[in-house]
Amino acid sequence: MQAKLTCSALTALLLSACSSTTNTAKTGAAVFKDDKAQTNSELYSKPAKGTITRWFSPENPTGAKGKGGITNKGAKGNAFFIVQPGATQNILQAEGAGIIQRMWMSGSIAVTPEQRRGVVINMYWDGEDKPAVSAPIADFFGNALGEMTRFDSELFSNPEGRSFNFTIPMPFRDGAKIEIVNESSSQVLFWYDINMVQVDALPDDAMYFHAHWRRDHQTELAKDFEILPKVQGTGRFIGTNVGIIGSAGYDESWFGEGEVKIYLDGDNELPSLVGTGTEDYIGTGWGQGEYIGQQFGSMITDTDHNLHTLYRYHIKDAVYFHEDIKVTVQQMGHVHQDVLAKIRDDGMPVIPVWSADTKGLRMGDPGGEPIEHLRFLDDDSLDPYERKGWGVNYYRTDDVSATSYFYLDSPVSNLPPLQPLEARMRDMQEKVWTLLEAKKKKLSEREKRDIKRHEAFEKAQAEKALAEKTE
Repeated sequence: MQAKLTCSALTALLLSACSSTTNTAKTGAAVFKDDKAQTNSELYSKPAKGTITRWFSPENPTGAKGKGGITNKGAKGNAFFIVQPGATQNILQAEGAGIIQRMWMSGSIAVTPEQRRGVVINMYWDGEDKPAVSAPIADFFGNALGEMTRFDSELFSNPEGRSFNFTIPMPFRDGAKIEIVNESSSQVLFWYDINMVQVDALPDDAMYFHAHWRRDHQTELAKDFEILPKVQGTGRFIGTNVGIIGSAGYDESWFGEGEVKIYLDGDNELPSLVGTGTEDYIGTGWGQGEYIGQQFGSMITDTDHNLHTLYRYHIKDAVYFHEDIKVTVQQMGHVHQDVLAKIRDDGMPVIPVWSADTKGLRMGDPGGEPIEHLRFLDDDSLDPYERKGWGVNYYRTDDVSATSYFYLDSPVSNLPPLQPLEARMRDMQEKVWTLLEAKKKKLSEREKRDIKRHEAFEKAQAEKALAEKTE
């Protein structure tokens, strides 16, 4: 009797948390074990019948048994593909049922900003013509704004800033295809390997992985940015990475007061799930810096140029939906009232939203009168430019992009196709890549100076010690 999975694959797909009974079924049961089994008995248990490990790479592009390394007499003759501008390269074509588990890639994309936004990764399940995944390749791999940074999260990693990795289970029932499309102006040198297991069949409730990328070059004032437009079906929202290019007129203010809102199963005007601010959604507090965590992080916080990238993955705090889902974030900042008045007078669009009358108290001070909320949208008699303690939260408009990840009970979704190259590339060189590259060089020069100072100090200390010893 072969084990049949009885727990929800919504959990199994992300956490491998699944128990089994002794019902007869052909499944990829060895892949879906509970956490403890995954860390002990799973490592030495026999594979289920029909479970076969396959790797796809330029050295074995079909993943076929006994067909790896056939060029150059097996001496690393085809370690990468060369993809010309305008060309499409299949990097995985699999038949039947299976689960993609991991992908690694590197090459010219890692060192060429235009390729990071200009090369697209598409994934298709069960023979469908519409991709379930379609995104700029760097953004898909967790590098928001197409910028390379070192990080290691639950789903993605870039350990030294020159490679791309994911470890996400991606099941399919009747074939899978992964391709890259080179829409950049230069040829792509593409190293990769994709690891998957072939199985006889999947659990009935195993769902399909999807990813969607979108960008709004200038968000509408007082209108939330849609991280994930409305998706119909049953599934689980896995998370997002977001990139913000702040508008120049807001340079003296903080961008991240907007609340993330998740609309579930028929929610219309108001959401069921809502947080308290952008920085709170990614696990930190006001004025976030740069940090890396497994579930959330802030990879770029460049206040000099108003550039920010951040991520949040719902691995241990599941977000399920049964009919539909939409995920948004408010476009809201914070600044002192006098600065907001200057921003307004300079012609930048603003709508004051909230402040607080602190009654002269600082946060944590004992006693005193209760702090009072000042809700400017509820009470238009209040003067938002009169400072009574804290600064003011206000609606603003910025350039925002996001990649969202989710599982769905269908191999295709109702979402629109990926935005064209012009929308992905507009202003990126001038507003992001040139500025961050200059900052990296500046930091590198400073680090070199610091090293020289340290070496000079060490040399002086050694000479002093030698002189004292000689005396």
